[in-house]
Amino acid sequence: MNLKEIESLIKFVSKSGVSEVELETKDVKITIKTENGRPAEVQSVITQMPMQAQMPNMQMAPVNMGNQAPAAPQEAPKAEAPKADDSKLITVKSPMIGTFYRSSSPDKPAFINVGDSIKPGDVVCIIEAMKLFNEIESEISGKVVKVLVDDSSPVEYDQPLFLVEPA
Repeated sequence: MNLKEIESLIKFVSKSGVSEVELETKDVKITIKTENGRPAEVQSVITQMPMQAQMPNMQMAPVNMGNQAPAAPQEAPKAEAPKADDSKLITVKSPMIGTFYRSSSPDKPAFINVGDSIKPGDVVCIIEAMKLFNEIESEISGKVVKVLVDDSSPVEYDQPLFLVEPA
């Protein structure tokens, strides 16, 4: 089960209104519990990790999004204001929940800055989720107009990260 499928499952469960969903494949066991229609807790056990050293039975910590939920609505209006001025801008959004980092370490330069040109495959940031550092690559080409998230800030799934003027 890949990240896109897990994200899709979480989105589906949060919209469906069910209180708990459990899914088990040969490699992954996922339990999603909701509270008032919002995901309150996601637990997963990965029994095989193909691209990294084998770490059987890695347990994810529960994610309580109850205290983070107000942050997402506050971020959305900020992202919409620049779009109203220039409708041709593309918003690069977070593919997962985690902590946003602009560089690979504090003493390294940011992957991208305002004014930089990017192309598909360029690393634009890192999102740390469950002690794993995931490099987020650009799917578009263009010029970075605005960085919408502060370094070392928590981000939500589908939260706007950057505004890009397409090339």
